[in-house]
Amino acid sequence: MRHTLPVAPQFYVTAPQPCPYLEGRMERKLFTSLQGDHAEQLNDSLSKQGFRRSQNVLYRPSCAECSACYSARIRVADFKPSRNQRRVIRRNQELQREATSPWATEDQYALFRRYLDSRHADGGMADMDIFEFAAMIEETPIRSRVVEYATHEGREKTLRAVCLTDVLDDGLSMVYSFYDPGLAANSLGSYVILDHVEIAREAGLPYVYLGYWVPGSVKMGYKANFAPVEIYSGGEWVELGDPEAYDAEIHPLSTDPIAEQVAQISLPDTRPTR
Repeated sequence: MRHTLPVAPQFYVTAPQPCPYLEGRMERKLFTSLQGDHAEQLNDSLSKQGFRRSQNVLYRPSCAECSACYSARIRVADFKPSRNQRRVIRRNQELQREATSPWATEDQYALFRRYLDSRHADGGMADMDIFEFAAMIEETPIRSRVVEYATHEGREKTLRAVCLTDVLDDGLSMVYSFYDPGLAANSLGSYVILDHVEIAREAGLPYVYLGYWVPGSVKMGYKANFAPVEIYSGGEWVELGDPEAYDAEIHPLSTDPIAEQVAQISLPDTRPTR
């Protein structure tokens, strides 16, 4: 099934499959290819409209009868860590951060496997081998970084957390992160987010994009803890406010037809300037 705009890129829709966030729901995605000379502008533009990147594809949920997924981002200038988040930062003071080019390593994959086996053994990535992992990290047509967090004893480095991060024109997009499941008390997932807020602040970038926040999903609920969080709803970014005010109820009129959704997408102007 294909839907196109008068100009490239072309948009497609995936076949329905079980939703990974809400039991009993079916998931469908609207997606387009990310390639060519203007890949970076397209990624910047569509990220601001609720899309996410996976390798050389940009996608956004487009479920037939459900609109529970909201793209979420932290407003860096107004973010102040809570008391608990300050404890998380202190708990991980020994971690050293290193940002590198998007290149996969055996140490990263070993940590990734431990993380999946412990936290997501029945998830969609459970069978990912080292070649697929390398593709996830390395196949990027835009400006991406691998941000590693490690402890050091002498010359020995122990990897504790990793985040694949895209650098957008208005922020950092946390594409995928994983961490040592044996250090649950350290709240490494939260720490990586908190540190990305600091990286964005240092770089003068206004937002950290977190992926999708889904009311009613235990997996995705934690993102509301990093207030002020904005969500993409009704074609604009609005402050999340009280997470309890949202629900994940299905309504037959909750989503626009695919053709209408595509027509509403704003594309970057890639015409050459004189």
